[in-house]
Amino acid sequence: MSDPEVSAATAQPDPAHFGGSRSKTVTWYDPMILAAAAPGMTGLEFLTSLLEGRYPPPPIASLVGMRPVSVRPGDVVFQCLPDESVYNPIGVVHGGLVCTLLDTVAACAVHSTLPAGVGYTSIEIKVSYLRPVRAGIELTAHGWVTKPGRRVAFAEGDVRDPSGAVLATASTTCLVMG
Repeated sequence: MSDPEVSAATAQPDPAHFGGSRSKTVTWYDPMILAAAAPGMTGLEFLTSLLEGRYPPPPIASLVGMRPVSVRPGDVVFQCLPDESVYNPIGVVHGGLVCTLLDTVAACAVHSTLPAGVGYTSIEIKVSYLRPVRAGIELTAHGWVTKPGRRVAFAEGDVRDPSGAVLATASTTCLVMG
């Protein structure tokens, strides 16, 4: 005997059993202002200008609530305080948010080593999730370059909770374009 097929067309959701509704407002600024500024600065100058608030944050930072807290050549730190809007169906922060943080810090660590007019893009990332992540816990994501390069650069990163426990790690490869 098989289970009857259930589809969106036949499902009858009952919001009365969903608990109180919640909402989140996201505000961002014109991303082209930031994109236009980037080519004239070294990666370190660009990231420092973001840290100091001289340019608006990229929309993804506003969406997930991440912000740079430290920028040095080949080494960056961001923080993020996830809320329950990023929970997955099993009641923990979705791995995609953690991956986004790791991709950001690892790639920004690479960016911090690049001269003006040279760009980059992530071409590979491997993430290892070590512990569940819950809303309301401030995450610290740290990224550092392991091998800079003119065509390809390598970086690693980790995400920690306030006690310093490692929640996830990553290694990434970036294509350097210049």
